[in-house]
Amino acid sequence: MDFSFKETVLYVENLSVAYDDTVIIKDINLTEKDVVRNGVDCTGQVIAFVGRSGRGKSTFFKALTGLVPLHTGKILIKDFESEDPAAAKMVKEGDIGLVNQKYTLFRHKTVTQTLRFALRKSTLSETEKDKKIKDYIHQWGLETCADKYPNELSGGQRQRTAIIEQLFSSDKFIVLDEPFSGLDVGNIEEVKQSFELLSSLSEYNTVIFSTHDIELALQLAQSIYVIGHPTINGEKKDYGTIVAKYDLREMGLAWKEVGEKHDKLYDEIVRQMMNS
Repeated sequence: MDFSFKETVLYVENLSVAYDDTVIIKDINLTEKDVVRNGVDCTGQVIAFVGRSGRGKSTFFKALTGLVPLHTGKILIKDFESEDPAAAKMVKEGDIGLVNQKYTLFRHKTVTQTLRFALRKSTLSETEKDKKIKDYIHQWGLETCADKYPNELSGGQRQRTAIIEQLFSSDKFIVLDEPFSGLDVGNIEEVKQSFELLSSLSEYNTVIFSTHDIELALQLAQSIYVIGHPTINGEKKDYGTIVAKYDLREMGLAWKEVGEKHDKLYDEIVRQMMNS
């Protein structure tokens, strides 16, 4: 085994969300730990959620990022401000960044102005803020875009700006809702590069994304969750929950080119999705 699990970075227990009297998602439990790979400086966590439309993936993401109240359960993340490596805190809005499909940015702010606004609550000095913005713009290949407005950016450039904006407020956690939806091949490659960069910046960086493209999930993620409608005692329920989890690290399939063993897993995930 060329990796080891360390402390928990994300913990979800008995999570459910209901709108009025309608339960949308229920009984969601998961634990994700920091992963350290032998001989690799930084290995962030990449987690994929797949499932058919209407199964509650977007609702789960809204709950995860504090945008909707929980009906039951709790969500904990690692507390990076504590000296205790096992310290955790309840998630509140802003702790986990959310990048939606439209990569929404301020229309009347340049890339630099948008990132400066994202740091408005930071305790950094103005000089430190300027340096952080310049460093990230350089790392993310946005030097030529620093003074451009959203309508002057490509889809990939808007997404990278939106990711940095969320990282500045949420630090180690970021959720991307269908980041590959509607993109052409070139932009898909840009998004994949963004995932690689996020993972390489810190071993604690945790990227969570949803997709209908199982092949992309197998390429990018180290753990894959299937959200669907469960069948309990022969009865199909009408709420979403986790119906299957695949840990590619434990299966020996993580950080490798997609091959024959991935093909078998692909078929298994499709089966799980179609049955739920």
